[in-house]
Amino acid sequence: MAWSPEVPYNQLPPLPPEGIDLEPKPVLKMAIEARAALATLAQASRLLPNPGVLLNSLTLLEAQASSEIENIVTTSDALFKHAEIGGGDHATKEGLRYRSALFAGVEAMQHRPITATTAAQICSALHGREMAVRAVPGTRIANPATKEVIYAPPEGRDLILDKLAAWERFIHADDDLDPLVRMALAHYQFEAIHPFHDGNGRTGRVLNILMLIEAGLLDQPILYLSRSIITRKTDYYRLLRAVTSEQAWTDWVLYMLDVVRESAESTTRKIAAIRTSQHDIAERARDATPGGRDSRFLDVLFEQPYCRISTVVDRCDVSRQTASTWLHALVGAGLLTDLKIGRDVVFLNRDLLQVLTRPE
Repeated sequence: MAWSPEVPYNQLPPLPPEGIDLEPKPVLKMAIEARAALATLAQASRLLPNPGVLLNSLTLLEAQASSEIENIVTTSDALFKHAEIGGGDHATKEGLRYRSALFAGVEAMQHRPITATTAAQICSALHGREMAVRAVPGTRIANPATKEVIYAPPEGRDLILDKLAAWERFIHADDDLDPLVRMALAHYQFEAIHPFHDGNGRTGRVLNILMLIEAGLLDQPILYLSRSIITRKTDYYRLLRAVTSEQAWTDWVLYMLDVVRESAESTTRKIAAIRTSQHDIAERARDATPGGRDSRFLDVLFEQPYCRISTVVDRCDVSRQTASTWLHALVGAGLLTDLKIGRDVVFLNRDLLQVLTRPE
């Protein structure tokens, strides 16, 4: 039966696709470039004395961008702010849950390989409630502008579970397929299965990062992948559909490999900018306050742009008075800005915020 966008794609074939060369020369060349960029990123991340700087900041940037792909729009500034003080509007809370979902996925991988259960845990963390595989028919994906139906995913809980089981087997297949090519194919397949009522795109993009970690291409979930997708969002959806309608696998794989390469290179540049900012502020902080010679205090200042007195108290094991004195000394030196947000006084590292939010 030929594929039709309005008919549930219950005949979605398992991976790998039959009769298709998945690693033609252009794909192999791009895979080499992407792997080299990832290796450079991994090396750059190891040069930072505190990897928490990357984990806290870059995962929030990824959260903002991945949510924006799904038209859940918040700002990086709002995410950084409310990650420290709590609260925020609906979109901001959704973005913060994305980071929690990413960390939940990484934690799950410490105990077992990536499975359909991992996907369910991620999707549940995204929504703040348990998410199960779709059981109710009628899911249709439409063009948001024209409302035209462009895809109908497989229907029936048992069928979806069968397709997820096949997806799992492909992820862990004992063959010589390049892991980046495997990630690209697996991402398409997960989105085509569309196992949950909502959150499939964000869940799939978390799984991309986890697959790179599982393959040993990343040490930590620090790849800012979704920003590169946003800049080519139309191509992302167009090429996903072209795989379904035309089996255009090569174009899709080349797109995803280029996204990985570009993301790794831009994240590496961002790490370099963070290191430069760290060095500059550390030098000036040492002259401004005794706290500037405390490595724990400097770590707090760079794990995310917003900081509260209580955070310094907890992390640096000092009194509230000492923490307040250190932070206000940096305000006086022009290194931080103190802001009143509701009942909270927070201290903003504007230099770090600018480094994190500017394009690289």
